[in-house]
Amino acid sequence: MATGQQGPRIALDAMGGDVGPATMVAGAAIARKRNPAIRFVLFGDEAQVRAEVARHPVLADCEIVHTEDVITGDDKPSQAIRRAKTSSMGRAVLAVKDGLADAALSAGNTGALMAIAKLNLRTMHGIDRPALAALMPTLGDNDVVMLDLGANTECDARNLAEFAVMGAAYARAAMGLSCPRVRLLNIGTEELKGTGEVKDAAALLRTQTSGEWRFDGFIEADRLGRGEVDVVVTDGFSGNIALKSIEGTARFITDLLKRAFSSSLRSKAGFLLSRPAFTLLRGHLDPNNHNGAVFLGLNGLVIKSHGSADPTGTANAIDVAVRIVSEDITRRITEDLDSFRTHAELPEAAA
Repeated sequence: MATGQQGPRIALDAMGGDVGPATMVAGAAIARKRNPAIRFVLFGDEAQVRAEVARHPVLADCEIVHTEDVITGDDKPSQAIRRAKTSSMGRAVLAVKDGLADAALSAGNTGALMAIAKLNLRTMHGIDRPALAALMPTLGDNDVVMLDLGANTECDARNLAEFAVMGAAYARAAMGLSCPRVRLLNIGTEELKGTGEVKDAAALLRTQTSGEWRFDGFIEADRLGRGEVDVVVTDGFSGNIALKSIEGTARFITDLLKRAFSSSLRSKAGFLLSRPAFTLLRGHLDPNNHNGAVFLGLNGLVIKSHGSADPTGTANAIDVAVRIVSEDITRRITEDLDSFRTHAELPEAAA
């Protein structure tokens, strides 16, 4: 690894996101203040990036690599792949491939980032497909890891079982859990419900005996935030819909409360009394506080920051990158998957 004794080295796509260098560099500065050991390599238009770095003396020693291209939200994955060597996103991923960084982070086009990362880093031995995993808030003591959130629209039973192993390893690394509770997202909790792929995946997961995690059956979407599970596994199509529904509901609740509290003088007075509770609620629902989705299953670490993340959200995504580097998540996944295959006789990935 590239970390040595100087701390983790993060390759940052400084041009990604809705705002670009201003947010990405400011986020890096916040993360550096939290953890002075972090080293950054910033990829993007040198003039723009250097101007932002000048605003943050804490980043004065960061390396800046000039790139000609920027992958936009309208670019197709195939177009992004062809520009991997010239774009800020592509160069950040290639830095991981070449051993110049421990992890890459981008707030750019998710599909493009997935395509570039998968083509250049390749999937780990024995894993058919990588998955996009993220932490989401719950009413319990811990967040919940959910995957896949959009990397794979269709998945078979083996894919779902692999996601479960990877998600459990991530939960242990990110939240320090000794034995994460794993469930499959389904339309009901009864064993007879669900697609053939989901039921077959459940049969595979029930063979888990290592003690590193446990399979607790199915969970319905309305229970995701109750704190009853640590890892929720689904295909990328359903996972992305669930994620967007959760984010939309959070915004709906906060906007509805704002409207209610501003509807009359009495309501405004009530807001002043309830402001601490409202601030706590807004913070709990703010996606910036849970920013940083990880592509699990690749021969290298890539983190996706939300495109609309603010500097604090960007810093939180960088914190995720640092955490999974320090916890050596790739090794954990490899060991857990080998153990699971031994017990479940999980077939090898297709050639």
